[in-house]
Amino acid sequence: MKVQNLINLVKYHVEKKDDAFRNEVAAIARSFDKKGNEDVAQYLMELISTANFYVPQANYKNLNYLRKINYSTNPLLLPGTIEEDIIGITKAIVNKSGLSKFLFYGGPGTGKTESAYQIARILERDILSVDFEQLIDSRLGETAKNVARLFEEINHLPYGKVIVVFDEIDSLVLDRVNSNDLREMGRVTSVFLRELDELNENIVLIATTNLFGNFDKAIIRRFDATVSFDRYKKEDLIEIADAMLSANLKRASNSRKDIRLFNKILSNLEELPYPGDLKQVIKTAVAFSDENNEYDYLRKIYLALNSNEDELNIQVLSDKGYTMREIEILSRIPKSSVSRKLKEK
Repeated sequence: MKVQNLINLVKYHVEKKDDAFRNEVAAIARSFDKKGNEDVAQYLMELISTANFYVPQANYKNLNYLRKINYSTNPLLLPGTIEEDIIGITKAIVNKSGLSKFLFYGGPGTGKTESAYQIARILERDILSVDFEQLIDSRLGETAKNVARLFEEINHLPYGKVIVVFDEIDSLVLDRVNSNDLREMGRVTSVFLRELDELNENIVLIATTNLFGNFDKAIIRRFDATVSFDRYKKEDLIEIADAMLSANLKRASNSRKDIRLFNKILSNLEELPYPGDLKQVIKTAVAFSDENNEYDYLRKIYLALNSNEDELNIQVLSDKGYTMREIEILSRIPKSSVSRKLKEK
């Protein structure tokens, strides 16, 4: 931690700038993590994520197409490039810079929706998500009317207290409500674009999609900024996976951490899953691990990420650079047998 970090912490605390204070702590945590002090980094992030900050509570009665989301207060792990964009959006909202409509795009599990929640957490706002089941109607013309009613609800919200999220907006502006009537899609999209143009500029709206390449440019132009979540490097995913593993192992008293082997498993993969899938693999492996085998979770992670059963072949593991101890953990074959079989081959 640098002297400037300390000065900033005191300054933001005195000025009661909670969002700036949390961002500074996050920057310090990243600095510790890069220097190998991952426990300190994790502890700092847990402190700011579990702090008792006020989050607005409201009943939002009489809303037909919006529902309140109780989002997590856990810290969000993102690559530096994406994190900078999220911080930039947060600052733009705070400074009332005239930017209020954002489109997050990228593959499933890349953190688009969670990033919207992260922004709400930092700004101490409620999240209201569009209920597409209520919005989309099979009857001709009804969906377009519902879209107009939805935006009427949005424009009467207490702006400055909420963020509206259109999660997977492609289900509204890309899919046909009636496959036999191409005009229905046009009506819905036209109404959506018109209402987006007339949206109260004080309302913050975030849309997410996995199908950015299929969007018409007219739709993209309506958003003040777009953020790509397809910018994960392999080292980013490994760093995020390390943090996920550490967090899960804290809740597993019978498992021991072996980051070196864990990272070797990940590094040997040609392509790593995105964080959403990684999180599920790690969580399941730790939860289902053998209580009598402190490294069993590593075998389960290896099997989950390598579908080919031949991957557990002793020679294959040796060729990939695993030590005899690591082969023993992954294959459950004693080191003495591993050594003998390798010598025979």
